[in-house]
Amino acid sequence: MNFDYSDKVKRLQEQLTGFMERNVYPNERAYEEFVENQSDPWARIPPVMEEMKIKAKEEGLWNLFLPDSDYGQGLSNVEYAPLCEIMGRSVIGPEVFNCNAPDTGNMEVLVRYGSEEQKRKWLLPLLNGEIRSCFSMTEPDTASSDATNIGASIERDGDEYVINGRKWWSSGGGDPRCKIAIFMGKTNPDANRYEQQSMILVPLDTPGVTIKRNLPVFGYNHAPHGHAEIDYDNVRVPASNILWGEGKGFAIAQGRLGPGRIHHCMRLIGSAERALEEMCRRVKDRVAFRKPLADQGVIREWIAESRIDIEQARLLTLKAAYMMDTVGNKVAKKEIAMIKVVAPSMALRVIDRAIQAFGGAGVSNDFPLAHHWANARTLRIADGPDEVHRRSVAKLELSHYS
Repeated sequence: MNFDYSDKVKRLQEQLTGFMERNVYPNERAYEEFVENQSDPWARIPPVMEEMKIKAKEEGLWNLFLPDSDYGQGLSNVEYAPLCEIMGRSVIGPEVFNCNAPDTGNMEVLVRYGSEEQKRKWLLPLLNGEIRSCFSMTEPDTASSDATNIGASIERDGDEYVINGRKWWSSGGGDPRCKIAIFMGKTNPDANRYEQQSMILVPLDTPGVTIKRNLPVFGYNHAPHGHAEIDYDNVRVPASNILWGEGKGFAIAQGRLGPGRIHHCMRLIGSAERALEEMCRRVKDRVAFRKPLADQGVIREWIAESRIDIEQARLLTLKAAYMMDTVGNKVAKKEIAMIKVVAPSMALRVIDRAIQAFGGAGVSNDFPLAHHWANARTLRIADGPDEVHRRSVAKLELSHYS
């Protein structure tokens, strides 16, 4: 494995880093204040976001995530990894470059499994940043960590499908720009366990679709993006909205979540790097017990452990990305599962040390640490909880001894 970045990637790293320093970091607080000052935080998008997007497009920093695709920059997963890490240093960073979840995963689904008409109607507007999307898989009444438990229904009725179910944690569903959902439900409960489910495109303005509420994450509502709970009550869509075909939902989910999981891990490494940088600056400036915090032995231990944690996680992430590029997501599933366990836990440790070094300021909104911690903690559950990934790793490891 050669992880030396190409000249193209090094150029993009330099471009992205400069863009973040000039445009994203200085506007983080302005973005938050705009949302906080709205009577309805879901009604309007902070203008600064659209301004940054225009600049990102002009500089060619747009749709970097699609590997080997005519629609994006054609970067491999290994090439994208360091760029995704830079974006992940800010909670608003990925959207600036149209590289944010769940849109990235939904766009990859449409690229891989969508019909030409579906791509024309939904993929191109997503790639252009004209609309947003959500992914309706998780349900409040089932253990959704096992995708075969999904209870929502998709029933054929002539030239239409009738959709019923209640979904939650449909991230992006509360966004006023969100126009389309990818919905997962059962088309044939009597089929093979892994062929009962299907995925279908549901425009959010379809009669019967009701956004019940947006769910907070550790007190953060993430407006205007949000995490929606959505009722689908006798929703009718054309039969042509089915993705790939009936019974392909589980296979699509596995194909979608592989890249999505590693993207989360890449971003988490970026958030951990930023936390370590913030901690180092803080402890150099602060004095306690008549000497700088940086001279305290325990602080130096935190800094050393954080650097070690980050480097280990980055290397495992690059290995997983390399395997995805060379042997495919299916063969790389153990490495993807491992990094999905390692990265959030690593980020939580590093960010927690930084919060401790900051004291009371660390848990406030004056610094980005608390928000990054909340995101990292959520990602120990999102896209499959740690326990499910550990189960997969153990199963694959044991298979060598049967």
